Amino acid sequence: METIYIAFAPLQGYTDAVYRRAHYRCFGGVDEYYTPFVRQEDGAPRIKDLRDIDIERNEGIPTVPQVIAKDVDEFARLCDALQELGWKRIDLNMGCPFPMQVKAGRGSGLLQYPDRVEAIACEMQRRPDVCFSIKMRLGQTNPEEGMTLLPIINEMPLTHVTLHPRLGKQQYKGAVDMDSFIIFNEKCRHPMVYNGDITEVKATAIPKDVKGIMIGRGLLAKPWLLSDKDPKSALQDMHAEIYRYALKNLCGDSQILSRMHAFWEYMNVSLEKKQYKAVMKSTTLLRYDEAVAHCLSMLHVE
Repeated sequence: METIYIAFAPLQGYTDAVYRRAHYRCFGGVDEYYTPFVRQEDGAPRIKDLRDIDIERNEGIPTVPQVIAKDVDEFARLCDALQELGWKRIDLNMGCPFPMQVKAGRGSGLLQYPDRVEAIACEMQRRPDVCFSIKMRLGQTNPEEGMTLLPIINEMPLTHVTLHPRLGKQQYKGAVDMDSFIIFNEKCRHPMVYNGDITEVKATAIPKDVKGIMIGRGLLAKPWLLSDKDPKSALQDMHAEIYRYALKNLCGDSQILSRMHAFWEYMNVSLEKKQYKAVMKSTTLLRYDEAVAHCLSMLHVE
């Protein structure tokens, strides 16, 4: 595969600033790390989300903060908050398929409201100091929703469009619709980034004219996927960095183990079933340490 833009997709509860920094330092191979979306809560940007995208916490890491909004008012409020923090690059999430966000008209739910998307497009135009991009699905209920929005999207001031070729109602089930991706790609004026079911970069069949690919679950399952470093050694370093943070900043075995179990959750594809269960079912730090030591020594890396 030719050298192309590669992004690490955001996943709530997994790819926080600590994880992003550890992956960048220990593995790399990623051009940009997208943050889990910043949302509005009780009429203001959620404080927890703003802490995660603090400039100092992300210094030296190629980071793109992402926002999710149901309308132009929420979008403007979130953009104001990010710009006040010093960000000049913002990604809009129009693809989150989770019911709570969709029912509120956010994520892939926003794809059903062309008037709201057009208002957001106008708001983008009013912020020339910001480089915007969007991440979207084909639609919430049918691919025509995304195609209906295409004239609006084409007029947005975007660096690129990331498209996951599923419908929001599918969440992550069923096959990706590559035919619809190709049609959208042909008619979109912006560079396109493909996202969806990428587990092996060399085996990924995508149109040759796309700008790049965005990988989420595939990198959580195999953090070494894009790296030429020794996988076992680098994974041990990455785990140690996140573990040190958890021990220093979280309280009690339960909180610490919850944080560390998330690190391993998607890696069941690379671990033997018995090893995986031992790590994920550990209820004390002592048992966790023993399980992880054995797990790292027996890690199966392809």
